[in-house]
Amino acid sequence: MSDYFEYRHVVGFEETNMVGNVYYVNYLRWQGRCREMFLKQHAPDVLVDLQADLKLFTLRVDCEFFAEITAFDELAIRMRLVDLAQTQVEFSFDYVRLDAGGELPVARGRQRVACMRGPNTRTVPTRVPEALLRALAPYSALARV
Repeated sequence: MSDYFEYRHVVGFEETNMVGNVYYVNYLRWQGRCREMFLKQHAPDVLVDLQADLKLFTLRVDCEFFAEITAFDELAIRMRLVDLAQTQVEFSFDYVRLDAGGELPVARGRQRVACMRGPNTRTVPTRVPEALLRALAPYSALARV
């Protein structure tokens, strides 16, 4: 088992700008999609909890770009756990272009998420759900240090 969760994506025309390269905001969308697919595959109980009163608030997101990508490039977005607090989780994302010549790193990002509960007008921090802790354990960059 690898130390990251991988989401595969093929870039579409709608994700590019007039010049033909990928518009930067899509990298952030792919972070969210990777996180969602992780929950679907490894923590379905958290998805049920999200339909109740659990909320995952993205507090911070960033992305650093190394190379351009264009329509029909195949990507692997690799998510790792880099920090875990009582109520917050931080992930790193490596974006890698896949082709016959191998792998090319094209970007790297991070995302910090807070776990919250309660009605929208009185939402308060809550501990990271146990099901999420269990699902994240194999993907921790902290465990490799």
